This record gives sequence, structure tokens and C-alpha cells, in this order.
Amino acid sequence: MAETFTIGGQNGWYHDEGHWAGYFHTYDDFKVDNTDSSPRTIHVFLPRDYDYSHESYPVIYMNDGDTAFFYGGNYYKTWNMGKILSRLYVTNQIRRVIVVAICPLDRNYEYTHAPIKEGKWGGLEAYSDYIARVVKSFIDENYRTLVNPDSSMVLGSSHGGLAAFYTAIKHPEQFRCVAALSPSFWVGLDSMIDPEFFDLPGDFLGSLEYSALIVAGLKTLENTQLRPKIYLDWGLIREGGEHNSFIEARATVRGREMQDLLINKFGYRYGENLFVVEDPIGQHNEESWSGRMETVLQNFFGWPALMKQLLEQEQQVVKSSSC
Repeated sequence: MAETFTIGGQNGWYHDEGHWAGYFHTYDDFKVDNTDSSPRTIHVFLPRDYDYSHESYPVIYMNDGDTAFFYGGNYYKTWNMGKILSRLYVTNQIRRVIVVAICPLDRNYEYTHAPIKEGKWGGLEAYSDYIARVVKSFIDENYRTLVNPDSSMVLGSSHGGLAAFYTAIKHPEQFRCVAALSPSFWVGLDSMIDPEFFDLPGDFLGSLEYSALIVAGLKTLENTQLRPKIYLDWGLIREGGEHNSFIEARATVRGREMQDLLINKFGYRYGENLFVVEDPIGQHNEESWSGRMETVLQNFFGWPALMKQLLEQEQQVVKSSSC
């Protein structure tokens, strides 16, 4: 019989799926009073030593939480995050983290800010506010977390990658780390265009630089003190159906455009606050995203990354005290 509990007014249940890395607190009807949000499922994956370590942990807020640890979604696939974290912990490659896997209610609507061909769209602004102000507040108030934005990451793939990027640039006071895998930066630009026009030269399809996405986060991206550390990737396989021939192809085109924009317009630097991976065998599916997760986590939570962050914080303290 499942062990139930109540934390912060939310009813949850404890379950251990046998992962070396940790165990779950699951909230099947997570809804905070005095908000207009609908109930949803949220899985909180805690490090195995959480109950007795007294340590505070960085937090990853993960979109498409129904496929993060378990088989689910439209294609009944999973990222296998439990196995990935177990492997990295056993080999001491990253520090322990808390993962908050947030299950979508209406994925297309919640994860898009501009028109798409099928389904409702336009709920991303409200969704990003919900993650930053409702979910993060609950987690920080009820779990031992490192609440600072440099220790708070939002992560997702495809539309979930777009939503992660948008959330980070809209809420820099909450999130300074973002990983967008195969992100749908093409939404609002290529999403309503017939594919036969994709090869036309110039900016016929519109430029990311002047898109609603960049406009929404312009102040953040221009501010070197606020802008997030960013990981982007995409795969190069085009066979195997529309997900590769269209969606991953557009993710590649717009992903490359985004990396150029971040470097040339906003002054991002490879290996410092921007990480980009082109996966030659990558497809638009959970298997490929799962295969790149070790790289993502090492860039943000590996020991070299942690030492660099501590050094930067120390330098900032010294600089502030000398002013």
C-alpha cells in the first residue's frame, strides 16, 4: 500500500521505483489555493540520501513530466531520468539534484506562444508564470533547495524546449539555467507555412531576431547579470517520418539561427554561458534526448561547472566589497 502524506497543503504519495539515485514524491492533484490553475500531476524525484543528508540541492524543473521517468506521452516513451541520474551519481560525475517533473494538461497550448497548425496555442506566458511563481515557490518552501536562480534550471524538448527557453528568459529572477533540446523555435515563424517554401532565400519566413520569442526576453538577454546559461541541441537524422524530416529539420535551422543570434547580438560565449550540440545520429524522440542528457547535466551540475560557479561568486563578492 502506498505511503501517503500532506506537504504544504498538497496530498502526495511516496514511491520507490528502485533507482539507485533516489525516490519519488508524487502529487496527482497538485493545485495551490488562490490560483486559477487546474490540478495536474507533479513528480518530485529526491536524492536517495535526502532524508538524512541535511544538504540543500539544485533543482531541475522538467517539462513533459509524464515521460521524464516513466513511459508515457503520445508515443509511450521515456527519458529514463532515474537511470541517467543513477549512472552519473555512481560514477561521481555530477552533484545530487532534485528533479521536478511537471506533467502537461494541454501540451500544445501550454508550450506555445504563437500560432501552430493544429490545436490551441498561446498559453505559454501563463504556463511560464505558473512554473516560476506557483510550482517553484511550493518546492522552495517545502523542500531543501538552493533557491538562487543559478541553481534553478528549466528543461524540455521540442515544444517543451521552447517553453523552457521562454520561461528562463521571462523569469531570470527564478531561473538562470536552461536546456532546450530540439527546441521548437520555429513556432510562429515556420508553423503556418507550406513546407515547399522553406528553401526560399532570405528572410521570407521571418527572422528569430524580430520574433515574439526574442522580443519577450529581450531585456533579459541584453542584461549580462540576468541572462541565463543556455544549452541547445538538435539531431541531424532526417529519415523516419515527419518528426525528423520536418520538426527536427526546422529545429536545426532555427537552432543554428538562435546560436548565431546569441553569440553575435547578445555576446554569448561557447563553453562559458552557451553550450551547443549537433547530434549526427539524433532524431526527434525521447531516445535521442535521453542519450544527450548526460552532457546536459555535466555542463550544469558537473564538478568543474560547480567549481567555476563558486569561483565566479567569490569574485563577485570581492568586486562588490571593493566598490
